[in-house]
Amino acid sequence: MKKVFMIVLMCMLTVVFLAVSAEKGFSATKYSVFCANGKVEVDSRTLTQMKTARGSGTCIIKSFDNKMDADKSAKSVGGVGASCKCK
Repeated sequence: MKKVFMIVLMCMLTVVFLAVSAEKGFSATKYSVFCANGKVEVDSRTLTQMKTARGSGTCIIKSFDNKMDADKSAKSVGGVGASCKCK
């Protein structure tokens, strides 16, 4: 009986955690606006991954929890493909 109770309790806690996470908008994927080789890019890769792919002249301009906000931010600095500089 104790095992069944523990399993039910664990399931309930998991459901509550997932519901709270979804409500707060927790997401493992981050989207960043990068300056890579002098051009604006939006990508979900980490800075390390982008530096490996694009070279050491890569920096993060700003990071977001969703792609829509990253795309809006990229537009505000000239859009994807626009010129940029890492500081």
